[in-house]
Amino acid sequence: MGLYSRYIVPRLLNRAMAGEMFQEWRAQTLVGAKGEVLEIGFGSGLNLPHYPAEVSRITAADPNPGMGKLAQKRIKASAIPVEHHIISGEKLPFEDNSFDTVVSTWTLCSIPKVEQALGELRRVLKPGGQFLFIEHGLNPNPKVQRWQNRLNPLQKTVADGCNLNRNMRALIEPYFQLQTLKEFNVAENAPTMFQVADYMYQGVGVK
Repeated sequence: MGLYSRYIVPRLLNRAMAGEMFQEWRAQTLVGAKGEVLEIGFGSGLNLPHYPAEVSRITAADPNPGMGKLAQKRIKASAIPVEHHIISGEKLPFEDNSFDTVVSTWTLCSIPKVEQALGELRRVLKPGGQFLFIEHGLNPNPKVQRWQNRLNPLQKTVADGCNLNRNMRALIEPYFQLQTLKEFNVAENAPTMFQVADYMYQGVGVK
């Protein structure tokens, strides 16, 4: 992992993803979390204030040590116990059927072997457990898709592996039964090329 990924990206994302709009979406996404929770792509811990009291423990997974360092202050301030692991979502060191809830917020875009990671999330989730997620991805508008495909190589370089053009519904459906799925444009009236990262998939999947 290079210096840019380890030191610069964590600080950029911590600032960029801390806005009021993101906090509202985090709270909406996490409202159903309960019991033992696994959160992949834990980042700097921005989800922590939004977990409900029904959560007994959080296991946090993130492959970036720089993110883990930024997360420590929020972990120490959390009323919910947090066990932090510097690991990838593609190979989780947890037993089958270990968690009541698994969580991913703006993470599936950047996992290289995303199908493998989704298989791991399903494996460690208890039968009947919930997968809570909000992700950005492929826009249904063909004009926006063309810009997403054009800019994706640049995006992956600048944003440390983040893809603009993943169809999150198509990725998630083979692994979880979708109870709810809301798809929406954040800036529908913006110029086409500026909509490349603003199409959201927010929902609940069940094992």
